[in-house]
Amino acid sequence: QVQLVESGGGLVQTGGSLRLSCAASGSIFSVIALAWYRQAPGKQRELVAQITPDGSTNYEDSVKGRFTISRDNTKNTAYLQMNSLKPEDTAVYYCNTNFNFLSYWGQGTQVTVSS
Repeated sequence: QVQLVESGGGLVQTGGSLRLSCAASGSIFSVIALAWYRQAPGKQRELVAQITPDGSTNYEDSVKGRFTISRDNTKNTAYLQMNSLKPEDTAVYYCNTNFNFLSYWGQGTQVTVSS
């Protein structure tokens, strides 16, 4: 079983920065891929960034150059550093992983970018 808990969301102004954290249950963290998704009101959930166990990353085009996904296997934590935030980044952000053919999601953390 995997448990994921997001934190770090909040209200920021356009151009500001936030760092989201995803704390995961231990023992298997180092061998699972992790991803950040986001969902705005009335919109479908979209993949923002993902990271493999060895640190390879992939990003949705609109966040390339602004967001950075990383992981610290010693702390069982993944991060999403978000810079140059725009109002269109406003959404609930979710941490996600897949393990033993099951998908796991955190509770989500709200990011609001004012304009």
